[in-house]
Amino acid sequence: MERLQLLENWIKAEFPGKSFELSPVSADASFRRYFRITIDTQTMVAMDAPPQLENCTPFLHAAKVFATANVHVPIILAQNLTQGFLLLSDLGSTTYLQTLETNPAAADELYKDAIDALIKIQLISQVHTFPEYDETLLRRELDLFPEWYIIRHLQVTLNQKQVNDMTIVFSRILQNNLAQPQVFVHRDYHSRNLMMTTPNPGIIDFQDAVHGPITYDLVSLFKDAYIHWEEAQILDWVIRYWEKARKAGLPVTADFSDFYRDFEWMGIQRHLKVLGIFARLYHRDHKDAYLRNMPLVMDYLRKACKRYRELHPLFGLLDQLEGIQSTKIGYTF
Repeated sequence: MERLQLLENWIKAEFPGKSFELSPVSADASFRRYFRITIDTQTMVAMDAPPQLENCTPFLHAAKVFATANVHVPIILAQNLTQGFLLLSDLGSTTYLQTLETNPAAADELYKDAIDALIKIQLISQVHTFPEYDETLLRRELDLFPEWYIIRHLQVTLNQKQVNDMTIVFSRILQNNLAQPQVFVHRDYHSRNLMMTTPNPGIIDFQDAVHGPITYDLVSLFKDAYIHWEEAQILDWVIRYWEKARKAGLPVTADFSDFYRDFEWMGIQRHLKVLGIFARLYHRDHKDAYLRNMPLVMDYLRKACKRYRELHPLFGLLDQLEGIQSTKIGYTF
């Protein structure tokens, strides 16, 4: 309530003499909250990011950079970094996810727009603009899986051989990730952060942008933790991206099979991270809504691990963790 009163006082100071309505829009996995403000017939969105918990500066920086790519991101209308408030143009209240859940037939057109916007962002990539998605950061994310998913969520303690084999597989994953061409990475480019707007999509939640592997945002988009698509459909969309990216001059591999392998291996990193984050959100932050998304993420992870011999030790570990007896791989700890 104290934060809400501070926000209302700030809005009053920004719009003296104007009456307004304030209504909650959403809260996300961080400590940020969003409110829709209606003044006369105009609507805006206020971001509440408590400065002791969240930093607005990366959001402002990414908004400025992404805007130069001519994609649809919120315009910054006002800011108060001391109190942790931003006032943004309103990109509406309908996400890709909401639309796709009620109208799956719209998927081709919506993902075409999302691919086109992503390519625009990647085309303006340059070093020293965003933090590097380097080995330290990628490994720190992988470590969320044993720390939060295995130890805290499943309450399992790995034996030394399991730890050693997981470490070897993690190194293989990182080697692939770091060898990929590097571009701007939104880092959560999925159906809950793409809004139905004109033009499509409206892009939000980009404050964690980095410079990293070219397949990362594709994984977020097509192996989405919040909506399931058949693998044949995902393959088709990835091919469409690859063809457009090559034509645009992006540094994708010349052989699509190599590109798809990179896409899947990048997915392994992201899915391990996401399982750790969802477990942390539940156990540390008492947010249980993400638990229902874990089975889909685990399904992505298991299918990809099963396809690549170098990842079979991880597949075997997942079998053990889930209490499944592996019969086809022939690999046991």
